[in-house]
Amino acid sequence: MGKRILIVEDTEDNRRILRDLLAHAGFEIYEAHDGRAAVAAAEEFRPDLILMDIQLPLLDGYEAIRHIKASTAAQPPPIIAVTSYALSGDEERAWAAGCDGYIAKPFSPRQILAKIRELLE
Repeated sequence: MGKRILIVEDTEDNRRILRDLLAHAGFEIYEAHDGRAAVAAAEEFRPDLILMDIQLPLLDGYEAIRHIKASTAAQPPPIIAVTSYALSGDEERAWAAGCDGYIAKPFSPRQILAKIRELLE
């Protein structure tokens, strides 16, 4: 069984792209479509890594990250912001919320796989 990755993305097409890429790379995939579901899924599935969109319904990615980092076990999983928010200051906001990585959309499959492998080692 591969490492568990939680994909948090509100757009089905983006979830499908990530799901196909990561499943092909041997990862076990879980999905959430909003910030509240992300927090619940992080608790339930205990992923090894989370890919977090920032612009989400119900609870934005920044708040979801803060909740996950505060509520998970002693060692919370690394979280990579994968977002179309790429304006000045957005990356800094992601780091301040507790992200361990930041990737702007559109991303290359190689870029995202390299960052995932770096954080899982």
